[in-house]
Parts: sequence; C-alpha cells; structure tokens
Amino acid sequence: MSYSGVRELLRGAGGARPWALGALSRPGLTAVRHPLGFVCLPLERDGGEGVCLHLWSDSLAHAESTTSQIHCHSWDLVSHVLYGQVRNVHAVVTDAGADATHRVFEVVSGADGDRISPTGRTVRHATGLVEVFGPGDTYTLAADRFHSSVVPEGGEAATIALGRGRPGGRDLSLGPLGGGPHHVSRQPLDARETALAVRLITAHLT
Repeated sequence: MSYSGVRELLRGAGGARPWALGALSRPGLTAVRHPLGFVCLPLERDGGEGVCLHLWSDSLAHAESTTSQIHCHSWDLVSHVLYGQVRNVHAVVTDAGADATHRVFEVVSGADGDRISPTGRTVRHATGLVEVFGPGDTYTLAADRFHSSVVPEGGEAATIALGRGRPGGRDLSLGPLGGGPHHVSRQPLDARETALAVRLITAHLT
C-alpha cells in the first residue's frame, strides 16, 4: 500500500493493526538497526515518500548513535503508535557561541549508510513540550523541528512511521562540539533477528 493509502487508513478507525500484520507477512523483509535506538522495517519507498514500521525492544541489540538522540528531519512525519508508549520530546535549540554545548551535524543518508558532517552552527538546547502517545494515537511532526523519540526504559513499543520529503530540508542532529566528519554504516539484522522482530510485533497485535 502506498504512502497515501496508509495515511488514509490511519484517518479511519481500527485499520492500522490488521494492515501492519499483513505487512509483516511479506516475504523478503529485512530489518535495520537505526542509530536512534529502534529497529526499522522498511515497507514502502516511492520518491520522497516512505512507510516503515519502527520497533523499540530490549530483545534486540541497539545501534549506538555517534551524535545524540536530538535530531530533526528533512521530511514531515506521521507516526501511529501500534502498542506501547512513545514520548515525542521537543527540543528548544538556541544558537550559542562560547557557551554552546553542542554542534549541529548534517546527516546525508545513502545506500551504504549515513555521512555525518559537522556544520559551523553551535547551539544550546532545553527540553520543550513533551507529548505522550499510546496505542492507537497518531501524531505529526513537521520537518525541521528538533526532537527526540523516547520509549520508557525497558518498555516495548512499535509505530507505523510515514515520511514525506520537504524540498530544501536537511536531516540534522546535535552532537559534540569537537566532533568531526564520519560515516556510519546501517546494520541490517540477519534473518534470525528479523524474524524475531516480526514475532515481537505480531505477538502484541494478535
């Protein structure tokens, strides 16, 4: 199902869980460890539009971020919580000089991973609005808004994540002031771990 089809599905009542179960039964799924702490199962990609399932679970090893969890997207996000609790923590980012605590890094993703480059922008940040979402909730986040997605420690959660690119947008992350340019390879899960991810989500939806 296309981005538009899934988006319309989420506007209705009760269709997300059956759709997710059907998507998980597709042959050839390969999950990927995301540096923001979740496992991603890519489902659809058409130009600047994409649909994925995101899974947070301590049953699977996590990728480690080389910057921080505070980031902003070049695309508008629609996220639907299938189960568990997800906190969308907005960050108030202020440009700073000598009293800066972080540098802004640009993240350019490609088939071989992420190229992460420091920019000249240095900042401080504070916690802003904290939104808490549970099963059946759908929320949106516009591109260029710094935030982090937080699942309670030891908690399990899964979401349907839809992204639609915005022209001119950039993927950014806050990182250490002295951090240099580097490349991070995305880590695909092997067949056993991907099957485990599918089982974990399926067990919560049936």
